[in-house]
Amino acid sequence: MTATDPALTALANGWGALSLLHGRIETHIERALQSRHGLSVREYSLLDVLSRQHDGEGGHLQMRQVADAVVLSQSATTRLVSRLEERGLLSRYLCPTDRRGIYTDVTESGLRLLEEARPTNDAALREALDGAATNPELASLVAAVEAVQAPR
Repeated sequence: MTATDPALTALANGWGALSLLHGRIETHIERALQSRHGLSVREYSLLDVLSRQHDGEGGHLQMRQVADAVVLSQSATTRLVSRLEERGLLSRYLCPTDRRGIYTDVTESGLRLLEEARPTNDAALREALDGAATNPELASLVAAVEAVQAPR
């Protein structure tokens, strides 16, 4: 294949459209969360992921798993956890079965903020997708996002 191969051009165009859609959605949600709740998209995502932990087997996430879930490096995730811990939204504690492991839980204050912010996040996501759906270059990607089924 050459650099001007139509298949490569199509892939590059598709990737560019996906990047554009992601950027528009993230920017729209970021503005809404920041203005109404003082949260960034990453902070909201971290609180959301950690709020889904449970006491059953495999219910608590290690920092590596949290980092993967919020699409950040481990060091960036650790810094984010520290900032939210300083704000009283998270707490850390030693794993009861492995003293080397540290778990992170959402505090009551963090859960309240997350519940207040969830409708804002959901509405901003819907608004961003609806706006993007009017763009012919993004409409098929919006349809693909909307077609994804919730995990069972």
